[in-house]
Amino acid sequence: MFPGMGRMNPKQMQSMLKQFGIKSEEIKARRVVFELEDERIIIDNPSVTAMDMQGQKIYSVMGTERKEKAGIPEDDVAMVAEQTGKTKAEAKKALVETDGDIAEAILKLKSD
Repeated sequence: MFPGMGRMNPKQMQSMLKQFGIKSEEIKARRVVFELEDERIIIDNPSVTAMDMQGQKIYSVMGTERKEKAGIPEDDVAMVAEQTGKTKAEAKKALVETDGDIAEAILKLKSD
């Protein structure tokens, strides 16, 4: 963002950002997910900083990424269908409704 900032200590950086009218805060996030057209980028236990510049928020995310294909994997659909005795269509619907959470989808279908 700004040249040479990597060598500053956090207090110096906060002071400099404040001089530019930039407010920053750490956000305690467990996971950040970027949903792209054909895949998802997931960052677990990220370091997230939000900066407010003239009413606009800028989020800085650092961490190790993992990628997933978009949509619900067919293996997950088959597993949920097998575990619940429901059709693959019902299993896929439950997975979509539970954001891909296999355990929650199974519980949801077993309670129906």
